[in-house]
Amino acid sequence: MESEQLFNRKGYYRNSYNSIASASSDEELLDGAGVVMDFHTSEDDNLLDGDATSPGSNYVMSNGGGVMSSTTHLLDFLEEPIPGVGTYDDFHTIDWVREKCKDRERHRKINAKKKESAWEFTKSLYDAWSGWLVVTLTGLASGALAGLIDIAADWLNDIKEGVCLNAMWFNHEQCCWGSNETTFAERDKCPQWKSWAGLILGQEEGPGSYIMNYFMYIYWALSFAFLAVLLVKVFAPYACGSGIPEIKTILSGFIIRGYLGKWTLLIKTVTLVLAVASGLSLGKEGPLVHVACCCGNIFSYLFPKYSKNEAKKREVLSAASAAGVSVAFGAPIGGVLFSLEEVSYYFPLKTLWRSFFAALVAAFVLRSINPFGNSRLVLFYVEYHTPWYLFELIPFILLGVFGGLWGAFFIKANIAWCRRRKSTRFGKYPILEVIFVAAITAVVAFPNPYTRQNTSELIKELFTDCGPLESSQLCQYRSQMNGSKAFVDASPNKPAGPGVYAAIWQLCLALIFKIIMTIFTFGLKVPAGLFIPSMAIGAIAGRIVGIAVEQLAYYHHDWLVFREWCEVGTDCITPGLYAMVGAAACLGGVTRMTVSLVVIVFELTGGLEYIVPLMAAVMTSKWVGDAFGREGIYESHIRLNGYPFLDAKEEFTHTTLAREVMRPRRSDPPLAVLTQDDLTVEELQGIINETSYNGFPVIVSKESQRLVGFALRRDITIAIENARRKQEGILLTSRVYFTQHAPTLPADSPRPLKLRSILDMSPFTVTDHTPMEIVVDIFRKLGLRQCLVTHNGIVLGIITKKNILAHLEELKEHTEPLVTSPAPCPLPFH
Repeated sequence: MESEQLFNRKGYYRNSYNSIASASSDEELLDGAGVVMDFHTSEDDNLLDGDATSPGSNYVMSNGGGVMSSTTHLLDFLEEPIPGVGTYDDFHTIDWVREKCKDRERHRKINAKKKESAWEFTKSLYDAWSGWLVVTLTGLASGALAGLIDIAADWLNDIKEGVCLNAMWFNHEQCCWGSNETTFAERDKCPQWKSWAGLILGQEEGPGSYIMNYFMYIYWALSFAFLAVLLVKVFAPYACGSGIPEIKTILSGFIIRGYLGKWTLLIKTVTLVLAVASGLSLGKEGPLVHVACCCGNIFSYLFPKYSKNEAKKREVLSAASAAGVSVAFGAPIGGVLFSLEEVSYYFPLKTLWRSFFAALVAAFVLRSINPFGNSRLVLFYVEYHTPWYLFELIPFILLGVFGGLWGAFFIKANIAWCRRRKSTRFGKYPILEVIFVAAITAVVAFPNPYTRQNTSELIKELFTDCGPLESSQLCQYRSQMNGSKAFVDASPNKPAGPGVYAAIWQLCLALIFKIIMTIFTFGLKVPAGLFIPSMAIGAIAGRIVGIAVEQLAYYHHDWLVFREWCEVGTDCITPGLYAMVGAAACLGGVTRMTVSLVVIVFELTGGLEYIVPLMAAVMTSKWVGDAFGREGIYESHIRLNGYPFLDAKEEFTHTTLAREVMRPRRSDPPLAVLTQDDLTVEELQGIINETSYNGFPVIVSKESQRLVGFALRRDITIAIENARRKQEGILLTSRVYFTQHAPTLPADSPRPLKLRSILDMSPFTVTDHTPMEIVVDIFRKLGLRQCLVTHNGIVLGIITKKNILAHLEELKEHTEPLVTSPAPCPLPFH
């Protein structure tokens, strides 16, 4: 069967050497300013097809001169490499084995030359330290951009409610810092800060001011949302969404040019601020991983070691993703584990060290900026001082069950909505969809103070334990002495007051609102993260459960479950801890993260004492979620968009063989192959133009059909074009040969064309009786693009990553293993 094929998008012609040569740098190729991939159209299913070009596409070739010289090591690279050979087209999968061979060859050359002169020795030192330099630059840029996004989003979010008269660039909290007229109960009210009603109508209270503030809130929310989606649609379509599914796919070896380019970075940074400020049910933490990876990709072009090797570049991207999580949650160690557990496909030990260093640098820069003014890396950093008790594992596990159920429900509902969006006309108008969702969100959110405020501030309030300095409605407990409302102090007697019960009803409404709106928000054409909305849902549920357990222990302290450890006069329940556990459970249920999630939340609290409750809740949420489907939200979106991603977490338990999966099948056209020394340039060009395959097996002859090697379509096209431009005597009738020595030709024959330098002499092969379980493991662990299937050295067919993914999809529809078929006979070739 065919190898992986390229996309054939309108207005963009692949495999054109002229378009490759016209780019001034690889970075321009990556940016792909004219390439727009719509992830939400019916064509997304073609991602697995990988069509190089449509049949019949032509390659304009001109005559040239010169003879190519070659050496014969592993892949027989030229001493003077042909420009473009060894690179990849858009929407293609890299060859990890070839990239590693190129890197080892480069390293051998540097070691061989470093003793020749001081300059060569300096170059070798620069090459050795370039990895640390690029992750340092990535960490610096990630931390700086994260601080900028935090400050700008906080300011724009407060703009919806009012403005600071003394300095417009101050947010609400900063505006009242220097005021002497604030009170403890109303510390956020000061003369310097004016609401829109007070500024326009001249009054702060009354129905008219409420309506004016309501209107201005909706106006600013719609303005921010409209500007965000407009910038994404016009300048950088790749800036939408979370970015983590695409980052996972890119790290697995897939090429999406422009996804990590300069325009994407710029637009994502700006629109992320606007999207968060619009009040949509989304977060900025997930997109920060995309922003950090854009920084890593751009800085990698400063170092040839990474710019010319796609596999090495992905080591930088793995470190960048760790830096992104580090600045998103203030969790450097959790960021490294997130990169290892969730996004990285290839993670050697040196990448672990560099990821840790990048996360450290990014966290240091963000701490230096101090965007929240609390000397912390995140807004909702908390510390608890009350220990937890064994009985509390029961509500913690119940929160884990809720997180798993929420995760499974959200994945199915969101994927169903995204699939419907792609298959209906509604998805053709992304701007109207964003405005519609933003309008509903703003209209419903404003009356409820827990949905009106920024989601990060909501999580902070839910995480924070009640104390003497807290004025939240959640902390309005009754004093035991006179029954009046009082803030919680050191006294453990805390019967809930009317404020607490009112807050619980508002939180219940906020929980329903967040659940519904998050389903319809994730997948819009704006930057949208899922971490914060999921944590908010879990924190709301956890705080409600925590207050319920707290009141149960207060009114029924003589029950057996409370008698031993929760005596009268002791403070034994911490509702904020329940909110934290619920947040971790819901995030784990959606993403199916385990170790990295526990470490991230642990770094948020700064206490080892709560590791066990977190582990219990997170593992419970994963088990419950896996009972309804083993895929997390990111894997589900990868499959929805049709990306060629082989998940290492999936187990292959069926008994199929390689001959049942390989192409061509009996009803398919014969396998297109090349002979090693009896094709002409015209015949080779005809095969390329008449087929859409990404590569061709090279055999000895049509009679023997013995395998010689494998040649990529792109490399053949570029090599022929280069030879006809630079060599004299290369005609359409010139003989093409892949052998070491030219075949014997008549004296009047035109000069032959040697293409041995582009031939992979050691392609991966399996026999037709190889179990597919082994084949799948080979593809996963070696990152192969294709594997040839042979029988006694004769080529029978080919298996690509696309074939394996299609086979896995077929097996999911069968409950029983497929019955093996009889061995095929050698197929004819053309």
